[in-house]
Amino acid sequence: MLRSLKKVGWLSFVVLSISQVSVQAHHAFSSEFDKDLPFIHQGTIVRMEWVNPHTWLHVDVEKEDGTTEAWMMEGGTPNTLLRAGMTNVMLQPGTQVIVRGYQSKDADCEPRCRGSGRDITFADGSRIFMGSSGTGAPRDGSDPRERAN
Repeated sequence: MLRSLKKVGWLSFVVLSISQVSVQAHHAFSSEFDKDLPFIHQGTIVRMEWVNPHTWLHVDVEKEDGTTEAWMMEGGTPNTLLRAGMTNVMLQPGTQVIVRGYQSKDADCEPRCRGSGRDITFADGSRIFMGSSGTGAPRDGSDPRERAN
């Protein structure tokens, strides 16, 4: 009986250890995005991916020369965005938005540019934080929880 309890204890320890490794393996902001490459892009929503662990907002941005550049902007988890007030209704394809964020370290825009979105502003002037918190992203005041600290 005592041996069985020890085996269960060790098995529990191993399972918990493995699960901690997978949680800690989640990438930090600085591993993929550059705090020194901020952007503000106005464009049209193409689609929104409500997937874990990060949402992805796809926006076509019109460049100064009239061409369109496809951007894929990482957001927080679906649950985080829903709690912040963001919904599918707000993110319909064709919606005009302004997204502020930080470009990926890999500045190659093939097949599309990538960035970490911090906040999104809608045509009516409302703004919602869309970023991930606690990942090492710059404390730029866009996360409402930063002001409480």
